[in-house]
Amino acid sequence: MENLIVSPAPHAHSNDSVRKNMLNVIIALLPAYVLSIVAFGWGALIVSATSIAACVLFEYLIAKYLLKQQPTIGDLSAVLTGLLLAFNLPSNLPIWIVIIGALVAIGVGKMSFGGLGNNPFNPALVGRVFLLISFPAQMTTWPKPLGFAGKYLNAETGATPLAAMKEALKAGDASKLAEIDVWSTFTGWLEYGSMGELSVILLLIGGIYLLCTKTITWHIPVSILASVFVFAGLLYWCGYQGAAAPWVHLCTGGVMLGAIFMATDYVTSPMTPLGQIIYGIGIGLIVVVIRTWGSYPEGMSFAILIMNAVVPLLNIYCRPKRFGETKKA
Repeated sequence: MENLIVSPAPHAHSNDSVRKNMLNVIIALLPAYVLSIVAFGWGALIVSATSIAACVLFEYLIAKYLLKQQPTIGDLSAVLTGLLLAFNLPSNLPIWIVIIGALVAIGVGKMSFGGLGNNPFNPALVGRVFLLISFPAQMTTWPKPLGFAGKYLNAETGATPLAAMKEALKAGDASKLAEIDVWSTFTGWLEYGSMGELSVILLLIGGIYLLCTKTITWHIPVSILASVFVFAGLLYWCGYQGAAAPWVHLCTGGVMLGAIFMATDYVTSPMTPLGQIIYGIGIGLIVVVIRTWGSYPEGMSFAILIMNAVVPLLNIYCRPKRFGETKKA
């Protein structure tokens, strides 16, 4: 009689791989990336190329020479980190600052914890927040989209819609809220901004692609967008002075980019649907709180990083009941 050898679980197999999922996210970002190149010209190309190349190089060097591991740059995770970091930066940011951001994103946010799968915080956002705190002037000087006719370092600069809104509220002029052109941010041509906030509709198209390819699920992006709309709407329709309309919050800043492409990061988001929904609601609430009462006009990066820290608790307390498990007395 032949012995029946059964291998240990898990027994489920699929065609998914880290490289395939990372490639899908990169593909989903391409429409918004093409628009950013059309809008910002050489600035977008220089910042994004520098960010991607620096992230790949730093991951290779740290893995090979510091961690003594086989470099994993072939899985495209470093490429995606570099692209997402670029999406959160001004397109006129000096190259040396971009390189510092890439080093912090990969060296501190990712590889210091052991590499992909071990980092508790989104690496691109770690790099972005570090630059925002370290270089606030350069990180809040936004170029005007002028295409390839515009200059890289000496471009015409101004305030984003959220920054203009915050300044108007500080000055006690709430009427400025009505002047925000939400349609421009939805369709794809902001007066000033980053590569990742030019067009809501192109980011939504990318999100639909990710849902169709089952790269992400609906739980995190929908819960973030719905909670931002609800919390901001409650303040707006209750007549709170200084509260922007909920559609303004959804169509400005990094809400759409963060909800679809950054909060959904596999490593730093909860594993269960219930945990993902709670995680998304927490992000949405923190975003509205920071934008309404905080000093910073934007709050998406901080909200995601704060909720990244809560993910281990959500994975513990929102895990499903095991088959055959009974409640403890």
